[in-house]
Amino acid sequence: MTASDYQPPRLLRNPHLQSVLGSSSLRRHRGLRALASSGAATTEHILDGGNGARLQGWHSCLPGREPRGTALLLHGWEGSAESGYMRLTAARLLAGGLDVFRLNFRDHGDTHHLNEGLFHSNRLDEVVHAVADMVRRLRVRDLVVAGYSLGGNHALRLGLRAPVAGLPLRRIAAVCPLVDPAATMTSMEQAPQIYDWYFRRKWRSSLVRKRALFPEHHAYDDATLALGMRGLTAWLAERYAGFERVEDYFDSYSIAGDRLAALEVPASILMAEDDPVIPFEHFRRWRLPAQAELEVARWGGHCAFVENLSGDGFAERWVAERLIAAVPAR
Repeated sequence: MTASDYQPPRLLRNPHLQSVLGSSSLRRHRGLRALASSGAATTEHILDGGNGARLQGWHSCLPGREPRGTALLLHGWEGSAESGYMRLTAARLLAGGLDVFRLNFRDHGDTHHLNEGLFHSNRLDEVVHAVADMVRRLRVRDLVVAGYSLGGNHALRLGLRAPVAGLPLRRIAAVCPLVDPAATMTSMEQAPQIYDWYFRRKWRSSLVRKRALFPEHHAYDDATLALGMRGLTAWLAERYAGFERVEDYFDSYSIAGDRLAALEVPASILMAEDDPVIPFEHFRRWRLPAQAELEVARWGGHCAFVENLSGDGFAERWVAERLIAAVPAR
């Protein structure tokens, strides 16, 4: 199963329709049903992210079954562990013999109350620390990880840190990972307004919720929340993330150029040539280590790869096939 096998019907070859469908309520409901019908028992865990940080995750396993290993799933920016693609991927991995842990980044899902500080994309340390805590709690011997968009970026950076953190990471699968944040911001500014509207609406809602929970620490006004994406990101970078310039913030979580050169964990990366959020040009200039493979589909939009109007997804099958194959049968 390779990227060239993704051949959606003509109706679904529009990248904008794909991207909208990928995050639609149709897919959310389908993911909810798929995970429920898997027979898995799901429990909440509040993980230690270090330095007082707490991250929430959901562990799904089939009662009475010894798993082959555990798959960690990381969502995209302003997505969550409850996103359709997360649950759909989890259901396929469970069917393949793996337990699944869906992690929420700080301030994603229903977790704004867990931490006083705001989420930003350079908080990789707490993700690594939380994953190490999960590995200890669940006694994970074989770990695989998949991430979508910003989650794909985090999955690959997690792979760089895995040896030092002592994580038993066997393979990474990343779908449309964010490669060059600065260039992606420019691309977003040039893309159809629906993407700017979608992400700004969700981000502002998150910031309003955070302000209501911690008014003594987050006294930003509505004028700040009315800033455009670049202005709001610069405010976050300089006010909360500790950077003098927004360019330095973007650079802090970039994986462009040869920044993955030290990656030791085998990685599979799926990208759509027509992605309207992360331009394929970013991938043409990417220099990957020998153990990382990039597959490019002609269609798919941003993290969508929807195969039919029922909401089935090629990306979930692609991820599951690679992660299941990376873990030895018991």
